[in-house]
Amino acid sequence: MNRRVALPFVVLIAVACSDGSPANTTASQAVTAPPASAAPSVPSTRPPTPAEPTTSVVAEMPTSTSSVTSTTLPELRALAYGEAIEADFPIVLTARPGDDFALLAERSGTIYRFADGKVGDQVGDLTGRTITNGERGLLGMVRHPQDDSRVFVHYSDPEGDTIVSEFRFDGIVDVSSERVLLSVEQPAANHNGGMIQFGPDGALYVGLGDGGASDDAFGHGQNPDTLLGGIVRLDPEGGDPRLWQYGLRNPWRFWIDGEDIWIADVGQDSYEEIDLAPIAADGINYGWSIMEGAHCFNSSSCDQEGLTLPLVEIERGDGGSCSITGGVVYRGTAIPELDGRFLFSDYCGGYLRSVDRSGRVSDHTEEVGQAGAVVSFGMDGRGEVYVLTTDQVLPLVPKR
Repeated sequence: MNRRVALPFVVLIAVACSDGSPANTTASQAVTAPPASAAPSVPSTRPPTPAEPTTSVVAEMPTSTSSVTSTTLPELRALAYGEAIEADFPIVLTARPGDDFALLAERSGTIYRFADGKVGDQVGDLTGRTITNGERGLLGMVRHPQDDSRVFVHYSDPEGDTIVSEFRFDGIVDVSSERVLLSVEQPAANHNGGMIQFGPDGALYVGLGDGGASDDAFGHGQNPDTLLGGIVRLDPEGGDPRLWQYGLRNPWRFWIDGEDIWIADVGQDSYEEIDLAPIAADGINYGWSIMEGAHCFNSSSCDQEGLTLPLVEIERGDGGSCSITGGVVYRGTAIPELDGRFLFSDYCGGYLRSVDRSGRVSDHTEEVGQAGAVVSFGMDGRGEVYVLTTDQVLPLVPKR
């Protein structure tokens, strides 16, 4: 199957845009939602104590913590990318644990069935409902964890605003069945976030950036009264959305693993960051725009009291870094040596790195090679990982 097309220009999804100007100069933000209903109950916990971020990168392979140990498999010699699968700006590859197929979505709004390492039939088309200028488009998608007939999509509407909707799914995404759960006005074409995922509490979590431009131009980063600049918690049955965790510049990709949320937050001029916190901890403030990474940014006092600093920061230019791309926590069986590690990359660097809960980073780039412009990560029903670039889906495989 050959659907590669030449892009007329490079679009940097989630790029820092330090010199950017807002596409729409109004700073106002309107939020609409369906009528209120009771949201699922989630216990509130105190944010973890900020720790010094780790910046060192070590080359050795981490020790396995998986139940599938190296004693049951030949020794891992290296990681590699399997045969590349061509696609036109693939942005999401999602499956539930145990599913025998995944859904592959392109930024344009086309959705395909994906199984056995192959792109299958088209099963959905939202191209008429979204736009792809700037950092917009179909940006996130997830199936309901228990109900086979429901799929949720995060996309930019023709006005450029954020929409999160539910669609009926019977093997085909029924675009006529749309039920809008969230609509948020976006003041600029960048920092629109994109990720959507279910938490262990049954709620939907949505990543939204600070509204765009540069220097937190709209003041959303430290404003808990907006839905921009953080992780929004949303009841899939309806009800008012809530800004759950905030102080983020552009959480383009995050990953919920058990009770934890790993967030790859795109930096502005100097630092990219990875944050780790309990998903149940509402009110966490990750610091933007007081901080960029673990460094003072846009504050005369740089008061860090109450802030949760990153687990890891990556200096701009390290390995070619310009815009961090998260990221999934590996829970498959083919590479148990990676179990529990958060895999991440960078749009410009194209490397492959992983980090454990202590902040210890391993660089796997020498083994796999640079992937190109990495825009996302995906996972199939077996928990195996795929790296998504602007024109390819790359399966991560072991060499033993």
